[in-house]
Amino acid sequence: MHELAETANALVAEGKGILAADESDGTIKKRFDSIDVESTEDNRRAYRELLFATDGAEDYISGVILFDETIRQSAADGTPFPKLLESKGVIPGIKVDRGAKPLALASDETVTEGLDGLRGRLEEYRELGARFAKWRATYSIASDKPTEYCVWTNAHALARYAALCQEAGLVPIVEPEVLQDGTHTIEQSA
Repeated sequence: MHELAETANALVAEGKGILAADESDGTIKKRFDSIDVESTEDNRRAYRELLFATDGAEDYISGVILFDETIRQSAADGTPFPKLLESKGVIPGIKVDRGAKPLALASDETVTEGLDGLRGRLEEYRELGARFAKWRATYSIASDKPTEYCVWTNAHALARYAALCQEAGLVPIVEPEVLQDGTHTIEQSA
């Protein structure tokens, strides 16, 4: 628990933030398409190396959330990305959820999946160099949303994820995200 507390404190160091470099293949393809770059594994690796190896980035970045592909990749010189980040004093992390899917028996609400097999994945990610993990659950706002069922289901998954992370020696980042889309007011969102 002492190591978890040290990692958590380092992640929230004053004047620093966490870089989210955990785009899925589909999301990064959209970004590359917008600048006419083919989304190949090598191009994705080169792009992320550019981000991670930028001189002085460690002055502003405490941690980086990686995608499964990225935590397994290496810089052009053969240094695994987690080791490259650690060498700069940046904490490597990993996105472990499997995305939001339609919530059964709920109209237009989602639940984040990925608990099946998570214990083993967390152990592997820890061995690959991750020191924290991220899981996102999304909530839509409307006059009838989110339902208590949706809130409870996602909260339960977030709690199970967080417990498994701690068991594996990873700091859990719990991300309940209230989606901004819709006609709701800021008061309804709160």
